Amino acid sequence: MEVLHEGEPVELPGGSAVAVGTFDGVHVGHRALLLETCRQAGNLGATPVVAIFDRHPASVVRPESAPRLLTDLGQRISLLGQTGIELCYVVRFDEERSLQEPEQFVDEVVIGALNAKAMVMGEDFHFGRRRRGDTALLANLEATYGFKVLAIPLVSLPNLGGPVSSTRVREALALHDIELASALLGREHEVRGVVEHGDHRGRTIGFPTANVAVPGDVMLPFDGVYAGWYERSDGSVWPAAINLGRRPTFYDENGLRLLEAHLLDFDDDLYGERAKVRFGRWIRGEVKFPGIDALVEQLHRDVKTARAMLA
Repeated sequence: MEVLHEGEPVELPGGSAVAVGTFDGVHVGHRALLLETCRQAGNLGATPVVAIFDRHPASVVRPESAPRLLTDLGQRISLLGQTGIELCYVVRFDEERSLQEPEQFVDEVVIGALNAKAMVMGEDFHFGRRRRGDTALLANLEATYGFKVLAIPLVSLPNLGGPVSSTRVREALALHDIELASALLGREHEVRGVVEHGDHRGRTIGFPTANVAVPGDVMLPFDGVYAGWYERSDGSVWPAAINLGRRPTFYDENGLRLLEAHLLDFDDDLYGERAKVRFGRWIRGEVKFPGIDALVEQLHRDVKTARAMLA
């Protein structure tokens, strides 16, 4: 998949079928919409394109209540590249863009830059100033620009109690319902960061961990212990027991919230590496133990549980 940023020249002589949005998480609902975008492109002899905003619009419009991200920009682009989309066009989202009328956005980006012959969107999608842009507004522009507008119904999965959305994924993670989050995403929730030096307590008690520094705007699950996977920068993947929290056995409630991964059957330095951590299963909540011995006994049980869950 080719990746271009707004302002770079785009060559789409046959036009495009384009989906526009943030696509945070690239969950199964997004994938259904992108599949339809590819189908429409094939019918029209056009290129399937996704236009994504370079940041979550809420981080500009209402930063005080903006949601945590399920995927950073690099993750989104990587996941979008697995959908059959041939061009990812990264659109800036700043205060100027937030005040832009939806008609102007369509004229400049959807038509002007991407030469759209079709625009595919979720039935609840809104864009432009005061969220005026919707399926009805776009339908009124069809005759003006000669493009086709398709509104795709929200995707619901059997026995999951409602449509798939990024909000529902966040809610599931906040309740440590990792299985639900994985079902909605169509994959395990993954966070990325750089391995930093910590206080080395894990190594002194026989459970060395990789302290992964995750950006503050990225969504982490509820504090606790998880079974999951750790992917190194060389592409190798290791089963891991993952601890997320403030380590109350050692620190009070003001302790730093850390993501620590204990790689099973691994003995090497990881400092400075970029890591990908995937949450597979919930094991238990965070507990303050009466002493080190009780903690170590529980860690042995956690590793045994993680190993069984990931087998």
